[in-house]
Amino acid sequence: MKEALLIDPVRQAQDTHIAATVEREQPRLRRFIRRRVADPGEAEDILQEVFYEFTVAYRLMKPVEQAGAWLFRVARNRIIDRFRKARPEEYLLDELVPSAEAGPERVYALRQLEQALELALAELPAEQRAVFLAHEVEGRSFREMSEEWGVNQNTLLARKHYAVKQLRERLRDFKRGGMR
Repeated sequence: MKEALLIDPVRQAQDTHIAATVEREQPRLRRFIRRRVADPGEAEDILQEVFYEFTVAYRLMKPVEQAGAWLFRVARNRIIDRFRKARPEEYLLDELVPSAEAGPERVYALRQLEQALELALAELPAEQRAVFLAHEVEGRSFREMSEEWGVNQNTLLARKHYAVKQLRERLRDFKRGGMR
């Protein structure tokens, strides 16, 4: 009986903390997910999964010291998981070049895309290019790069963000039919 009385206040404190965290982080987290997931229903599913995982982790007494950062990391991982399951790795190619049935036209378009990507990568500032290639091509973690290069992880994340932003812009130009 005493155990039940002790659990209730603990559970109530947990509920209060979880509710406050959800209320505080939900708008930012929803925007973060919606910028990356076009389908509103799928975005909402991811949001709910993230808060479910937070609740489970908190109830199991796993320390979640920086709840906001933890939630965004889990959300990013869930988004990546969804895209890996939902679309083959070549989905981007299908949007940028003709289908395989196009034969020589596809081969030509693939060569053009390869040249456009090489040019776009060459135009990136050296620091952004290095981070992008290390992370995307070599599969290195930001922590690993940070330790080796002596650069803050947030700085590396920002460099990659700007690299991706510029590369996306270049791919939009390619999709429209020309490079700047």
